[in-house]
Amino acid sequence: MTKKKKQSAPTRRGFLKQSALTAMSIALGTKVVFANYLPADMLPIALTDATDFFDLKGKHPDLIVLNDRPINAETPPHLLDDALTPNELFFVRNNGIPPKNIDTKTWTLTIEGESARQSKSYTLADLKAKFASYSYDITLECGGNGRKEFNPPAKGNQWNLGAVGCATWTGVRLKDVLQDVGIKSDAVYIGYYGKDTHLSGDAKKVVISRGVPIEKALEEESLIAWEMNGQAIPMLNGYPLRLIFGGYPASASGKWLHKIVIRNKVHDGPKMTGQAYRVPCKPVAPGAKVAEKDMCIIEAMPVKSLITFPKSGATIKLNQTLPIRGHAWAGAKQVTEMHYSIDFGSTWQPCTINAPKNRFAWQHFTANVRFPETGYYEVWARATDSDNIAQPMLLPGWNPKGYLNNACHRIAVKVV
Repeated sequence: MTKKKKQSAPTRRGFLKQSALTAMSIALGTKVVFANYLPADMLPIALTDATDFFDLKGKHPDLIVLNDRPINAETPPHLLDDALTPNELFFVRNNGIPPKNIDTKTWTLTIEGESARQSKSYTLADLKAKFASYSYDITLECGGNGRKEFNPPAKGNQWNLGAVGCATWTGVRLKDVLQDVGIKSDAVYIGYYGKDTHLSGDAKKVVISRGVPIEKALEEESLIAWEMNGQAIPMLNGYPLRLIFGGYPASASGKWLHKIVIRNKVHDGPKMTGQAYRVPCKPVAPGAKVAEKDMCIIEAMPVKSLITFPKSGATIKLNQTLPIRGHAWAGAKQVTEMHYSIDFGSTWQPCTINAPKNRFAWQHFTANVRFPETGYYEVWARATDSDNIAQPMLLPGWNPKGYLNNACHRIAVKVV
């Protein structure tokens, strides 16, 4: 008599996986197509896309406010569909309280420092009369954009994906003004000072004073700007004068600008030291403590992309083609390839990607997507830059402050 083989009991891991898929399908109202390709510990984006809305004066009512002292707000991805980000939709990232009662007739910008040949001040009228003006489409992105996805959680504003925008900035080249003042041969860095007030109310406390290497300051596209998309810069974005540095974290583009210092060393103002806007020089384990000496200043934003149409949660009929579009950017580099996936990154299909208008401008991509059956899908977007570096499908290297998350953007789609 043949002994009956005992059937093995399902493992707890397998049971949890199957029960989780069942629960997700119930929550979504349809089955998750290609569920076997969904990376472990990743929830469908449709279940994690909750947003909180708050009325923000001077901005679009659908901007998402992360905190109001200081004011910080991001833009939902589907509202970033324009080729250039309208002023009312441009994200807000502040460290202090914006100045009040601004008089543009008396506003001055002073250039000084140990590596300046002289100290010199300019009114706004001086800048406009003395120097040629230039306009560039430049993408600005908060270094912590996407911080919400880091685990263990990183301290700071829990940005989702909307702390980015591309606008036409108009002003004078920073290098023209610096050269008018005179730059000593030992110049290494520039630093800025704005007129925002510290949250404590102490007028003597500097809110933030970051900077860039002198080589970056002298680039053609580095601007002292007074216009955004042909209008005065909005108050929350730095009116009446701000710096614009493409390819760097937006915190380098100082707002309410009233002083620039030319330094003979790396600038050491507030938010330039410690772990602020720095990442580990070498990869570290999630949750690791990193010594200050092992942290490096962020000097380049990574390749990234964003699907701006359709809004996550779209529903279409089977055999209907879904047009998608969005933007891609790569710091000072160009995006050379753009792909999308509907099977959680198992396979990738090409998108059409346009060339940038100028360096540091984001690029626009489009594609037409078809789905093989009814059910729940995610459309993932992946950009590849001119150095053949592609976005990671999942969260990139963990860092204590949650900077530089450039994981693939994904939207939920239901096919019925």
